[in-house]
Amino acid sequence: MADARESNQRRLRRLGQMDKIRSVEGANRALKGLWEEGRRPDSIVLRSALLAPRDGDDAPSLLSRLVLPKGIALRFYLLAVFEAQCRLEAGKQWTNVLPLSGRGSWSDLFAADGAYDAKSATYMHYTANGRTAEDLRLRQVQGALRTLEGLGSGQYHHALVDVPRGKREQRLYQSFRLMKESGRGGNQSPDTYVVPKDHWHAGATIKIPAHFFLNGWAQVLNPSEVATWLAFRVLSKWAPDKHLASGVYVHGEMRTNTFGLRRDAWEDGCQRLRDFGLIRFARAVGEAEVTQPLSADNGDLLDFFVSSSRKRYEPYRYQVTDRGLEQDAVKVCRRELTLRQKQLDQAAAKRRGASTA
Repeated sequence: MADARESNQRRLRRLGQMDKIRSVEGANRALKGLWEEGRRPDSIVLRSALLAPRDGDDAPSLLSRLVLPKGIALRFYLLAVFEAQCRLEAGKQWTNVLPLSGRGSWSDLFAADGAYDAKSATYMHYTANGRTAEDLRLRQVQGALRTLEGLGSGQYHHALVDVPRGKREQRLYQSFRLMKESGRGGNQSPDTYVVPKDHWHAGATIKIPAHFFLNGWAQVLNPSEVATWLAFRVLSKWAPDKHLASGVYVHGEMRTNTFGLRRDAWEDGCQRLRDFGLIRFARAVGEAEVTQPLSADNGDLLDFFVSSSRKRYEPYRYQVTDRGLEQDAVKVCRRELTLRQKQLDQAAAKRRGASTA
């Protein structure tokens, strides 16, 4: 519980700083510029190969290998896909047209909170040690490229980007190439990213609403939450009728073997996504607005009855609620995490009181 309190507090602190310096607002503005100047897609099509097991059921998916406590590798890949589909039609091959840093660059697309000094319990000025906000974002972008390239370590065809080397074997980050969701491939010529069509086959592709990128959700959700959310989107396409009628669930074997997610990451991801209004406990038609069966309105009380009526050992069933994406991610997350912090603090105070009684 102490770890939960501390991690929630760190996250609140980070969100507060990002809100204060308007870094999410700036990233949203840059992404909206790409969207408005481009094709203005309502949603982004993602090949579900990113979530598929690698080389058999015992190997983790590429997505699970991007659920990391630090870095922006998963965020970078999803934002690169967003940038590609704002600019290119289905079937077109990706080429890089953005610089790594400066105005209108990859670095502009990411929000950062800055460096935190634990001793003084304050965020350091960007000028400390010659650092600037742009320098920090550039380092994060370069780190993301190394991570995405590193997925191919030992098995080169798993890499999600290809970063060429110079004469002295230095990485030429600016010349990186984006790969398909299944990785670089095993041939000499890399499997460079091509914008996919929304495939008719259930589960071959999933759609990510543009609001996920334009309203800051891509910036503030943790990698485990993004991975959990994407898994639910895959499930909702695998079984669309069941998703609408009674919801979908993930048993332990599927969570581990198909999506490669640990139990604690999955359960915490489900809880936070519910708090943020991006998924909900499943409701049969008639329990909520029939005309808008996936509305998150008036959900808290109904969620209570759904969860309390669940039979013992019966798995929780969920439905995706895309209307939540229309809200400002920073405001929603700060509100819900502040409420959670109060609950965690109250629980800790009660335990202290009980131990001294």
